[in-house]
Amino acid sequence: MEYYYKVQWGHQKEFFDLFLKNHYPLLLKHVESGRILSVRIEQPANHGTEDGRWDYRVTIRFKNSTLATTANPDEERIIKQLWPNQESYQREEQRRFEILLAYWDMPITDLTPAKK
Repeated sequence: MEYYYKVQWGHQKEFFDLFLKNHYPLLLKHVESGRILSVRIEQPANHGTEDGRWDYRVTIRFKNSTLATTANPDEERIIKQLWPNQESYQREEQRRFEILLAYWDMPITDLTPAKK
C-alpha cells in the first residue's frame, strides 16, 4: 500500500518532523508485531506540476491484504503506551493534519515476473 502526502508549501519539514515523532513509531510497533513487513519513506528528487505534486510517499508491505484493509484492535492501546501525554499527542497530530493539503492511499499489486 502506498500512502501519499501533499503538504502546504513551506511546512514540509514541520510535517515530516511530526510524522517521525507521532506516526512512525506506531508503524514500527506494527512491524515489531508482524502485522507490517516493512515501511519505506520517500520523497521525490524534483517537483512535478502542482496538481500532481506529492511531498512524501510511505510504502507499507502488510503481512496480508486483510491486515492492510482492517483496523488494528490494539492501536489505541499502543498509542497510549507510546505517547502517555495524550493531550500533547492529539495537539501535534491535529497540527500535522492542518498543514496537509491532500492525502491518498493506493493499493499496489506487484506484477514483476519471477526470475527464471
